[in-house]
Amino acid sequence: MAITATQVQELRAQTGAGVMDCKRALEESGGDVAKAVTILRKQGAARADARMTRPTTEGLIASYIHAGGRIGVLVEVNCETDFVARTDEFRALARDLAMHIAAEQPQYLDLEDVPEEVLAREKEVYRALAVKEGKPEKVLDRIVEGRLKKFYSEVCLLEQPYVRDDEKTVRDLIKEAMSGIGENIVIRRFVRYQLGE
Repeated sequence: MAITATQVQELRAQTGAGVMDCKRALEESGGDVAKAVTILRKQGAARADARMTRPTTEGLIASYIHAGGRIGVLVEVNCETDFVARTDEFRALARDLAMHIAAEQPQYLDLEDVPEEVLAREKEVYRALAVKEGKPEKVLDRIVEGRLKKFYSEVCLLEQPYVRDDEKTVRDLIKEAMSGIGENIVIRRFVRYQLGE
């Protein structure tokens, strides 16, 4: 089946992928644009995973002030080059992350940032709750792990559902941005201030 320029343009408009990548995906999918989108998304995720080992020494610190000056956020987002750090796309991502932090109040950046004593306390509470609910001993560990995943999605920035699209996490948002921008992107740190706290 011959792939037309119109199909390639349509796929590019939907995904932002390069012309040759779109053409190959359309050939692989037999001209089915929806399948080609899925193929490109998988390729983009794989490329993003490969980029995650590259050093990020450039970037910017984005700020966001909300609610008449009652909430403020600073977030450091890093990338590989100063060229990318100056792009509108990267700046918009950093601002969106700052807005997300203002709205969702994460306490930690990632799973490994949760202190061991906090983790131990949460496990103890979840186990006690499961026992009180009369759950069998053999399933207690699975129940605790399931509740820990929910805990992580509430307190860890990268695990939280993204405030503008709860179908994806902040980690997914970063991977999508890496796929589109073509560089490794890392949230280095953040701080959230709220008046009176």
